[in-house]
Amino acid sequence: MLLVKYALLVAGVFGLGWSAALVLLDLRRREEERRRLAATPPVDGRLPEPRPPVRWRRARREAAASVLFLLYGLSIVVVPSGRAGVRVSQLWGTRPGALYPGVHMVKPLIEDVVLYDTRDHLWPVAVGKTAPEPLSVQSKEGLAVGLAVGVRYRLDPQRLAHIHADLPPDVDGDLVPVVVASAFREVVPNYMVREVFATRREEVSERAADIIAAKLGEDGIVVKDVMLRDIVLPAEYAKGLEALLTRQQQAERMVFDLEIKQKEVRTAELEAEADRIRQVKAAEALGQVRVLQAKAEADAMQHTLPLKEKQIQQSRLEAEARKEATLKNAEAAAEAKVIDSKAEVQKLTLIAGADAHRVRVMGQAESERMKLDSDLLKENPLLIQKIVAERLSDKMQIMMVPTDGRNFFANDVFRSAFTLPAAPAEEAAPPAPARTAARRR
Repeated sequence: MLLVKYALLVAGVFGLGWSAALVLLDLRRREEERRRLAATPPVDGRLPEPRPPVRWRRARREAAASVLFLLYGLSIVVVPSGRAGVRVSQLWGTRPGALYPGVHMVKPLIEDVVLYDTRDHLWPVAVGKTAPEPLSVQSKEGLAVGLAVGVRYRLDPQRLAHIHADLPPDVDGDLVPVVVASAFREVVPNYMVREVFATRREEVSERAADIIAAKLGEDGIVVKDVMLRDIVLPAEYAKGLEALLTRQQQAERMVFDLEIKQKEVRTAELEAEADRIRQVKAAEALGQVRVLQAKAEADAMQHTLPLKEKQIQQSRLEAEARKEATLKNAEAAAEAKVIDSKAEVQKLTLIAGADAHRVRVMGQAESERMKLDSDLLKENPLLIQKIVAERLSDKMQIMMVPTDGRNFFANDVFRSAFTLPAAPAEEAAPPAPARTAARRR
Protein backbone atom coordinates (compact mmCIF):
# COMPACT_ATOMS: atom_id res chain seq x y z
CA MET A 1 0.00 0.00 0.00
CA LEU A 2 2.89 2.36 0.51
CA LEU A 3 3.74 1.93 -3.16
CA VAL A 4 0.14 2.78 -4.15
CA LYS A 5 0.14 5.81 -1.86
CA TYR A 6 3.39 7.20 -3.24
CA ALA A 7 2.28 6.45 -6.81
CA LEU A 8 -0.94 8.45 -6.29
CA LEU A 9 0.95 11.35 -4.75
CA VAL A 10 3.46 11.43 -7.58
CA ALA A 11 0.70 11.20 -10.19
CA GLY A 12 -1.22 14.05 -8.53
CA VAL A 13 1.80 16.34 -8.35
CA PHE A 14 2.79 15.53 -11.92
CA GLY A 15 -0.80 16.18 -13.14
CA LEU A 16 -0.97 19.59 -11.45
CA GLY A 17 2.37 20.53 -12.93
CA TRP A 18 1.28 19.40 -16.39
CA SER A 19 -1.97 21.41 -16.20
CA ALA A 20 -0.12 24.53 -15.15
CA ALA A 21 2.47 24.06 -17.88
CA LEU A 22 -0.27 23.59 -20.48
CA VAL A 23 -2.01 26.87 -19.53
CA LEU A 24 1.27 28.78 -19.41
CA LEU A 25 2.26 27.47 -22.85
CA ASP A 26 -1.05 28.60 -24.37
CA LEU A 27 -0.77 32.04 -22.76
CA ARG A 28 2.75 32.45 -24.09
CA ARG A 29 1.69 31.53 -27.62
CA ARG A 30 -1.23 33.92 -27.36
CA GLU A 31 1.05 36.77 -26.26
CA GLU A 32 3.53 36.06 -29.07
CA GLU A 33 0.69 36.15 -31.60
CA ARG A 34 -0.56 39.47 -30.19
CA ARG A 35 2.88 41.01 -30.52
CA ARG A 36 3.20 39.75 -34.06
CA LEU A 37 -0.13 41.33 -35.09
CA ALA A 38 0.77 44.57 -33.39
CA ALA A 39 4.04 44.76 -35.26
CA THR A 40 2.43 43.98 -38.65
CA PRO A 41 0.34 46.85 -40.19
CA PRO A 42 -3.20 45.83 -41.26
CA VAL A 43 -3.78 45.25 -44.92
CA ASP A 44 -6.75 47.01 -46.57
CA GLY A 45 -9.68 44.76 -46.98
CA ARG A 46 -8.29 41.99 -44.73
CA LEU A 47 -9.23 41.20 -41.11
CA PRO A 48 -6.54 40.28 -38.53
CA GLU A 49 -6.05 36.61 -37.81
CA PRO A 50 -7.66 35.35 -34.59
CA ARG A 51 -5.37 34.58 -31.61
CA PRO A 52 -4.76 30.92 -30.55
CA PRO A 53 -7.22 29.87 -27.81
CA VAL A 54 -6.18 28.88 -24.21
CA ARG A 55 -7.10 25.31 -23.21
CA TRP A 56 -8.74 26.14 -19.91
CA ARG A 57 -11.22 23.28 -19.90
CA ARG A 58 -8.60 20.60 -20.46
CA ALA A 59 -6.36 22.10 -17.82
CA ARG A 60 -9.23 22.15 -15.32
CA ARG A 61 -10.07 18.50 -15.97
CA GLU A 62 -6.47 17.39 -15.58
CA ALA A 63 -6.01 19.52 -12.46
CA ALA A 64 -9.18 18.08 -10.91
CA ALA A 65 -7.98 14.53 -11.62
CA SER A 66 -4.57 15.34 -10.11
CA VAL A 67 -6.20 16.75 -6.99
CA LEU A 68 -8.25 13.57 -6.65
CA PHE A 69 -5.04 11.52 -6.91
CA LEU A 70 -3.43 13.66 -4.21
CA LEU A 71 -6.44 13.35 -1.94
CA TYR A 72 -6.55 9.58 -2.35
CA GLY A 73 -2.82 9.36 -1.64
CA LEU A 74 -3.09 11.56 1.46
CA SER A 75 -6.03 9.56 2.77
CA ILE A 76 -3.96 6.33 2.95
CA VAL A 77 -2.16 5.83 6.29
CA VAL A 78 0.04 2.79 7.03
CA VAL A 79 0.67 2.01 10.71
CA PRO A 80 3.83 -0.14 11.11
CA SER A 81 4.16 -3.13 13.45
CA GLY A 82 4.71 -2.30 17.12
CA ARG A 83 2.96 1.06 16.86
CA ALA A 84 -0.54 2.48 17.06
CA GLY A 85 -2.00 5.74 15.77
CA VAL A 86 -4.40 8.42 16.96
CA ARG A 87 -6.50 10.47 14.56
CA VAL A 88 -6.28 14.21 15.18
CA SER A 89 -8.88 16.30 13.38
CA GLN A 90 -8.36 19.98 12.50
CA LEU A 91 -12.04 20.62 13.29
CA TRP A 92 -12.91 18.35 16.25
CA GLY A 93 -9.52 17.60 17.83
CA THR A 94 -8.47 14.11 18.97
CA ARG A 95 -10.80 11.44 17.73
CA PRO A 96 -11.64 8.40 19.91
CA GLY A 97 -10.28 4.99 19.05
CA ALA A 98 -6.84 3.83 17.96
CA LEU A 99 -5.45 2.77 14.63
CA TYR A 100 -3.65 -0.57 14.93
CA PRO A 101 -0.89 -1.85 12.59
CA GLY A 102 -2.12 -2.04 9.02
CA VAL A 103 -3.66 0.22 6.32
CA HIS A 104 -6.25 2.83 7.28
CA MET A 105 -8.18 5.57 5.45
CA VAL A 106 -8.50 9.04 6.95
CA LYS A 107 -9.98 12.32 5.78
CA PRO A 108 -7.28 14.08 3.83
CA LEU A 109 -6.29 17.65 4.82
CA ILE A 110 -8.63 17.38 7.82
CA GLU A 111 -7.34 14.48 9.88
CA ASP A 112 -3.77 13.65 10.76
CA VAL A 113 -2.39 10.48 12.39
CA VAL A 114 0.06 10.59 15.31
CA LEU A 115 1.98 7.35 15.87
CA TYR A 116 2.94 5.97 19.31
CA ASP A 117 5.28 3.09 20.16
CA THR A 118 3.23 0.41 21.94
CA ARG A 119 6.17 -1.91 22.65
CA ASP A 120 7.70 -2.30 26.11
CA HIS A 121 9.71 0.63 27.42
CA LEU A 122 12.40 0.57 30.10
CA TRP A 123 13.08 3.46 32.43
CA PRO A 124 15.63 4.82 33.02
CA VAL A 125 17.26 4.69 29.63
CA ALA A 126 21.05 4.27 29.81
CA VAL A 127 23.00 6.72 27.65
CA GLY A 128 25.92 4.87 26.11
CA LYS A 129 27.90 2.99 28.75
CA THR A 130 27.11 5.47 31.51
CA ALA A 131 24.73 4.07 34.14
CA PRO A 132 21.85 6.38 35.17
CA GLU A 133 22.12 8.13 38.48
CA PRO A 134 20.38 6.41 41.42
CA LEU A 135 17.15 7.85 42.83
CA SER A 136 17.81 9.68 46.12
CA VAL A 137 15.24 9.10 48.92
CA GLN A 138 15.25 9.52 52.71
CA SER A 139 14.76 6.71 55.21
CA LYS A 140 13.02 6.80 58.56
CA GLU A 141 16.26 7.96 60.26
CA GLY A 142 16.57 10.85 57.81
CA LEU A 143 19.50 9.34 55.92
CA ALA A 144 19.77 9.75 52.16
CA VAL A 145 19.61 6.41 50.37
CA GLY A 146 20.29 5.90 46.66
CA LEU A 147 18.01 3.48 44.82
CA ALA A 148 18.79 2.07 41.38
CA VAL A 149 15.24 1.55 40.11
CA GLY A 150 14.09 0.11 36.80
CA VAL A 151 10.52 0.23 35.48
CA ARG A 152 9.18 -1.79 32.56
CA TYR A 153 5.97 -0.44 31.04
CA ARG A 154 4.06 0.12 27.80
CA LEU A 155 1.33 2.36 26.47
CA ASP A 156 -2.24 1.03 26.40
CA PRO A 157 -3.40 1.24 22.72
CA GLN A 158 -7.03 1.62 23.77
CA ARG A 159 -6.26 4.83 25.68
CA LEU A 160 -3.97 6.51 23.17
CA ALA A 161 -6.54 9.26 22.64
CA HIS A 162 -6.37 10.19 26.35
CA ILE A 163 -2.57 9.97 26.32
CA HIS A 164 -2.32 12.26 23.30
CA ALA A 165 -4.87 14.76 24.55
CA ASP A 166 -4.11 14.96 28.29
CA LEU A 167 -0.53 13.79 28.94
CA PRO A 168 2.72 15.57 28.15
CA PRO A 169 4.29 14.75 24.78
CA ASP A 170 7.35 13.09 26.32
CA VAL A 171 5.85 10.47 28.60
CA ASP A 172 9.21 8.73 29.16
CA GLY A 173 10.95 11.86 30.35
CA ASP A 174 8.18 13.98 31.90
CA LEU A 175 5.70 11.60 33.55
CA VAL A 176 7.27 8.25 34.44
CA PRO A 177 10.31 9.59 36.36
CA VAL A 178 8.13 11.87 38.48
CA VAL A 179 5.66 9.10 39.38
CA VAL A 180 8.43 6.60 40.21
CA ALA A 181 10.32 9.09 42.38
CA SER A 182 7.17 10.16 44.24
CA ALA A 183 6.19 6.51 44.89
CA PHE A 184 9.52 5.54 46.43
CA ARG A 185 9.74 8.80 48.38
CA GLU A 186 6.34 7.96 49.77
CA VAL A 187 7.20 4.39 50.76
CA VAL A 188 10.85 4.47 51.91
CA PRO A 189 10.42 6.98 54.79
CA ASN A 190 8.33 4.34 56.60
CA TYR A 191 11.31 1.98 56.92
CA MET A 192 14.73 1.98 58.52
CA VAL A 193 17.82 1.87 56.34
CA ARG A 194 18.61 -1.68 57.51
CA GLU A 195 15.10 -2.81 56.61
CA VAL A 196 15.29 -1.23 53.16
CA PHE A 197 18.71 -2.74 52.57
CA ALA A 198 18.15 -6.28 53.86
CA THR A 199 15.12 -7.48 55.80
CA ARG A 200 12.17 -5.81 54.06
CA ARG A 201 13.55 -5.00 50.67
CA GLU A 202 10.95 -7.02 48.75
CA GLU A 203 8.14 -5.42 50.70
CA VAL A 204 9.39 -1.91 49.85
CA SER A 205 9.68 -2.84 46.18
CA GLU A 206 6.16 -4.36 46.07
CA ARG A 207 4.51 -1.37 47.77
CA ALA A 208 6.23 1.08 45.46
CA ALA A 209 5.27 -1.05 42.44
CA ASP A 210 1.61 -1.02 43.49
CA ILE A 211 1.61 2.78 43.81
CA ILE A 212 3.38 3.26 40.46
CA ALA A 213 1.05 0.83 38.67
CA ALA A 214 -2.02 2.55 40.11
CA LYS A 215 -0.92 6.10 39.22
CA LEU A 216 0.33 5.32 35.74
CA GLY A 217 -2.58 2.96 35.05
CA GLU A 218 -4.99 5.88 35.48
CA ASP A 219 -3.27 7.59 32.55
CA GLY A 220 -3.24 4.55 30.25
CA ILE A 221 0.31 3.33 31.03
CA VAL A 222 0.51 -0.38 31.86
CA VAL A 223 3.32 -1.15 34.35
CA LYS A 224 4.69 -4.70 33.96
CA ASP A 225 7.55 -4.75 36.43
CA VAL A 226 9.30 -2.52 38.95
CA MET A 227 12.88 -3.62 39.69
CA LEU A 228 14.93 -2.43 42.66
CA ARG A 229 18.35 -3.35 41.33
CA ASP A 230 20.72 -1.79 43.83
CA ILE A 231 20.75 0.30 47.00
CA VAL A 232 23.47 2.87 47.65
CA LEU A 233 23.90 3.49 51.38
CA PRO A 234 25.36 6.68 52.90
CA ALA A 235 29.11 6.55 53.33
CA GLU A 236 29.12 6.84 57.15
CA TYR A 237 26.27 4.39 57.55
CA ALA A 238 27.99 1.98 55.17
CA LYS A 239 31.16 2.10 57.29
CA GLY A 240 29.21 1.59 60.52
CA LEU A 241 27.18 -1.20 58.95
CA GLU A 242 30.36 -2.84 57.71
CA ALA A 243 31.88 -2.69 61.21
CA LEU A 244 28.63 -4.01 62.69
CA LEU A 245 28.51 -6.83 60.19
CA THR A 246 32.14 -7.64 60.96
CA ARG A 247 31.42 -7.86 64.68
CA GLN A 248 28.31 -9.87 64.03
CA GLN A 249 30.30 -12.23 61.88
CA GLN A 250 32.93 -12.54 64.60
CA ALA A 251 30.22 -13.26 67.20
CA GLU A 252 28.64 -15.83 64.94
CA ARG A 253 32.05 -17.34 64.33
CA MET A 254 32.71 -17.55 68.08
CA VAL A 255 29.35 -19.23 68.61
CA PHE A 256 30.11 -21.59 65.81
CA ASP A 257 33.58 -22.32 67.23
CA LEU A 258 32.06 -22.93 70.70
CA GLU A 259 29.57 -25.36 69.22
CA ILE A 260 32.39 -27.14 67.43
CA LYS A 261 34.39 -27.40 70.69
CA GLN A 262 31.37 -28.76 72.53
CA LYS A 263 30.81 -31.29 69.79
CA GLU A 264 34.48 -32.27 69.93
CA VAL A 265 34.26 -32.77 73.76
CA ARG A 266 31.11 -34.78 73.37
CA THR A 267 32.76 -36.80 70.62
CA ALA A 268 35.78 -37.50 72.84
CA GLU A 269 33.52 -38.61 75.70
CA LEU A 270 31.59 -40.92 73.42
CA GLU A 271 34.80 -42.33 71.96
CA ALA A 272 36.21 -42.99 75.48
CA GLU A 273 32.99 -44.69 76.54
CA ALA A 274 33.02 -46.73 73.36
CA ASP A 275 36.65 -47.78 73.99
CA ARG A 276 35.82 -48.82 77.57
CA ILE A 277 32.85 -50.86 76.43
CA ARG A 278 34.93 -52.45 73.67
CA GLN A 279 37.67 -53.41 76.17
CA VAL A 280 35.11 -54.89 78.60
CA LYS A 281 33.49 -56.83 75.81
CA ALA A 282 36.88 -57.99 74.57
CA ALA A 283 37.91 -59.16 78.07
CA GLU A 284 34.66 -61.03 78.52
CA ALA A 285 35.00 -62.63 75.10
CA LEU A 286 38.63 -63.60 75.86
CA GLY A 287 37.62 -65.22 79.17
CA GLN A 288 34.88 -67.15 77.48
CA VAL A 289 37.30 -68.27 74.78
CA ARG A 290 39.79 -69.51 77.37
CA VAL A 291 37.08 -71.42 79.23
CA LEU A 292 35.97 -73.02 76.02
CA GLN A 293 39.57 -73.87 75.11
CA ALA A 294 40.13 -75.52 78.52
CA LYS A 295 36.96 -77.55 78.13
CA ALA A 296 37.97 -78.55 74.63
CA GLU A 297 41.45 -79.61 75.82
CA ALA A 298 39.92 -81.69 78.65
CA ASP A 299 37.58 -83.37 76.22
CA ALA A 300 40.38 -83.91 73.77
CA MET A 301 42.62 -85.60 76.41
CA GLN A 302 40.01 -88.29 76.88
CA HIS A 303 40.40 -89.28 73.26
CA THR A 304 44.11 -88.54 72.92
CA LEU A 305 45.54 -91.51 74.97
CA PRO A 306 43.90 -94.26 72.89
CA LEU A 307 44.93 -92.39 69.81
CA LYS A 308 48.54 -92.18 71.02
CA GLU A 309 48.62 -95.94 71.70
CA LYS A 310 47.31 -96.65 68.22
CA GLN A 311 49.94 -94.29 66.76
CA ILE A 312 52.77 -96.15 68.65
CA GLN A 313 51.53 -99.51 67.40
CA GLN A 314 51.21 -98.15 63.89
CA SER A 315 54.77 -96.77 64.05
CA ARG A 316 56.11 -100.22 65.19
CA LEU A 317 54.36 -101.97 62.32
CA GLU A 318 55.63 -99.39 59.83
CA ALA A 319 59.24 -99.93 61.08
CA GLU A 320 59.01 -103.69 60.61
CA ALA A 321 57.50 -103.17 57.14
CA ARG A 322 60.32 -100.80 56.20
CA LYS A 323 62.95 -103.36 57.45
CA GLU A 324 61.49 -106.15 55.36
CA ALA A 325 61.20 -103.83 52.36
CA THR A 326 64.90 -102.85 52.79
CA LEU A 327 66.04 -106.45 52.78
CA LYS A 328 64.01 -107.30 49.74
CA ASN A 329 65.30 -104.17 47.93
CA ALA A 330 68.93 -105.17 48.69
CA GLU A 331 68.42 -108.68 47.31
CA ALA A 332 66.73 -107.30 44.21
CA ALA A 333 69.56 -104.78 43.71
CA ALA A 334 72.22 -107.55 43.91
CA GLU A 335 70.40 -109.64 41.38
CA ALA A 336 69.95 -106.59 39.12
CA LYS A 337 73.72 -105.86 39.29
CA VAL A 338 74.56 -109.48 38.26
CA ILE A 339 72.16 -109.28 35.34
CA ASP A 340 73.57 -105.86 34.31
CA SER A 341 77.17 -107.17 34.32
CA LYS A 342 76.21 -110.14 32.14
CA ALA A 343 74.40 -107.86 29.72
CA GLU A 344 77.39 -105.49 29.56
CA VAL A 345 79.75 -108.37 28.69
CA GLN A 346 77.42 -109.54 25.94
CA LYS A 347 77.11 -106.00 24.61
CA LEU A 348 80.92 -105.51 24.47
CA THR A 349 81.30 -108.82 22.65
CA LEU A 350 78.73 -107.87 20.06
CA ILE A 351 80.29 -104.43 19.56
CA ALA A 352 83.78 -105.90 19.04
CA GLY A 353 82.48 -108.37 16.49
CA ALA A 354 80.60 -105.58 14.65
CA ASP A 355 83.73 -103.39 14.56
CA ALA A 356 85.90 -106.24 13.17
CA HIS A 357 83.32 -107.00 10.49
CA ARG A 358 83.05 -103.28 9.56
CA VAL A 359 86.87 -103.00 9.25
CA ARG A 360 87.02 -106.07 7.02
CA VAL A 361 84.21 -104.80 4.80
CA MET A 362 85.69 -101.31 4.51
CA GLY A 363 89.17 -102.64 3.69
CA GLN A 364 87.78 -104.84 1.00
CA ALA A 365 85.74 -101.95 -0.46
CA GLU A 366 88.77 -99.63 -0.38
CA SER A 367 90.95 -102.18 -2.15
CA GLU A 368 88.32 -102.65 -4.81
CA ARG A 369 88.02 -98.90 -5.26
CA MET A 370 91.77 -98.45 -5.60
CA LYS A 371 91.87 -101.27 -8.13
CA LEU A 372 89.14 -99.59 -10.17
CA ASP A 373 90.96 -96.25 -9.99
CA SER A 374 94.24 -97.82 -11.15
CA ASP A 375 92.50 -99.52 -14.08
CA LEU A 376 90.86 -96.25 -15.04
CA LEU A 377 94.14 -94.33 -14.87
CA LYS A 378 95.90 -96.97 -16.96
CA GLU A 379 93.25 -96.58 -19.62
CA ASN A 380 93.15 -92.77 -19.47
CA PRO A 381 96.48 -91.26 -18.28
CA LEU A 382 95.31 -87.70 -18.95
CA LEU A 383 92.59 -88.04 -16.29
CA ILE A 384 95.16 -87.33 -13.59
CA GLN A 385 96.06 -83.98 -15.14
CA LYS A 386 92.36 -83.09 -15.40
CA ILE A 387 91.76 -83.94 -11.75
CA VAL A 388 94.82 -81.92 -10.66
CA ALA A 389 93.70 -78.98 -12.79
CA GLU A 390 90.21 -79.10 -11.28
CA ARG A 391 91.68 -79.25 -7.76
CA LEU A 392 93.94 -76.28 -8.50
CA SER A 393 91.32 -74.28 -10.42
CA ASP A 394 90.23 -72.42 -7.24
CA LYS A 395 93.73 -70.87 -6.98
CA MET A 396 94.59 -70.34 -10.67
CA GLN A 397 93.00 -68.62 -13.64
CA ILE A 398 94.88 -70.43 -16.53
CA MET A 399 97.37 -73.33 -16.45
CA MET A 400 99.52 -74.49 -19.39
CA VAL A 401 100.37 -78.21 -19.19
CA PRO A 402 102.43 -80.06 -21.84
CA THR A 403 100.98 -83.23 -23.13
CA ASP A 404 104.19 -85.23 -22.75
CA GLY A 405 104.38 -84.48 -19.01
CA ARG A 406 108.12 -83.78 -19.00
CA ASN A 407 107.97 -80.42 -17.28
CA PHE A 408 104.81 -81.05 -15.22
CA PHE A 409 105.39 -80.53 -11.51
CA ALA A 410 103.31 -83.56 -10.47
CA ASN A 411 105.14 -85.95 -12.73
CA ASP A 412 107.09 -87.54 -9.89
CA VAL A 413 103.96 -88.01 -7.84
CA PHE A 414 102.20 -89.77 -10.63
CA ARG A 415 105.23 -91.89 -11.43
CA SER A 416 105.45 -93.08 -7.84
CA ALA A 417 101.75 -93.85 -7.73
CA PHE A 418 101.86 -96.36 -10.48
CA THR A 419 104.17 -97.55 -13.29
CA LEU A 420 102.97 -97.21 -16.82
CA PRO A 421 103.43 -100.20 -19.16
CA ALA A 422 106.14 -100.09 -21.75
CA ALA A 423 104.95 -98.25 -24.75
CA PRO A 424 106.02 -98.92 -28.32
CA ALA A 425 108.66 -96.82 -29.87
CA GLU A 426 106.27 -94.85 -31.88
CA GLU A 427 104.31 -94.09 -28.74
CA ALA A 428 107.47 -92.94 -26.91
CA ALA A 429 108.06 -90.24 -29.45
CA PRO A 430 107.14 -86.88 -28.03
CA PRO A 431 103.94 -85.58 -29.50
CA ALA A 432 103.30 -82.00 -30.40
CA PRO A 433 102.73 -79.75 -27.37
CA ALA A 434 99.16 -78.91 -26.57
CA ARG A 435 97.47 -76.40 -24.24
CA THR A 436 94.95 -77.25 -21.56
CA ALA A 437 93.09 -74.40 -20.05
CA ALA A 438 91.24 -74.54 -16.77
CA ARG A 439 89.18 -71.69 -15.67
CA ARG A 440 88.12 -70.86 -12.24
CA ARG A 441 84.69 -72.04 -11.51
